[in-house]
Amino acid sequence: MVECWHLFMLFGTGFVAGWVDSIAGGGGLITIPVLLSVGLDPRAVLGTNKLQATFGSASATWHYARAGAVPLSDCLRGFVITFVCAAIGACLVQRLSNDFLAKLIPLLLFAVAIYSLLRPNLGDSEARPRMGRLGFDWVFGLLIGFYDGFFGPGTGTFWAMAFVLMLGFNFTQATAYTKVMNFASNLSALCLFLALGQVLMVPGITMGLGQLLGARIGSRMVLKHGTWLIRPVFTSVVIVLTLKLLYQAYGSRG
Repeated sequence: MVECWHLFMLFGTGFVAGWVDSIAGGGGLITIPVLLSVGLDPRAVLGTNKLQATFGSASATWHYARAGAVPLSDCLRGFVITFVCAAIGACLVQRLSNDFLAKLIPLLLFAVAIYSLLRPNLGDSEARPRMGRLGFDWVFGLLIGFYDGFFGPGTGTFWAMAFVLMLGFNFTQATAYTKVMNFASNLSALCLFLALGQVLMVPGITMGLGQLLGARIGSRMVLKHGTWLIRPVFTSVVIVLTLKLLYQAYGSRG
């Protein structure tokens, strides 16, 4: 049972998470522990988190598209592929263990953090693409879309790095495109959780309203400050997320 004072805390949590997510991803680092702390069932936490996250990714997508940072028509194929694959992943997570991913993903994120630190100019400007857009949409829509539906942490990080490394985007472009793909997988997983009755509407909508406001402010800051703002937030989120997942996968079981 969520008490009235919890709603103020959830709104504030959604606001902070929406701001962080619109800049660098990783909002789940903030929202999931808070939802667990108010005593919700773990399955309801995952479903409710997808509801509030969908608010944030939709808000950020709309603001980036309105500002011309991402043409939505250019994302249609990737959106559909990501949506479908996230649904498949969300279905499988009901039946399969995610222990392997829990151990693997922190190591991949650690590699991303090290690579970012060793390449201080990464994403500052556009570079030459390393693969075509058709192949990119299929490969990463399949892999990251499935991953977000099945497990989730670090999805925005992986999308941003994929856009920067494979398509040569700068970090501002990559962040805008990432939110479109995040919206696809969030919406897809949310539909499944709703069908299973694993979404609590009042906490989810309360956090979602905070997400709307936080994402709006964050996306405006990205468009104004560009990579100067994204890089430190991105690196910090990756490091914190990596340490958290490493502890969960290895340290807490020792």
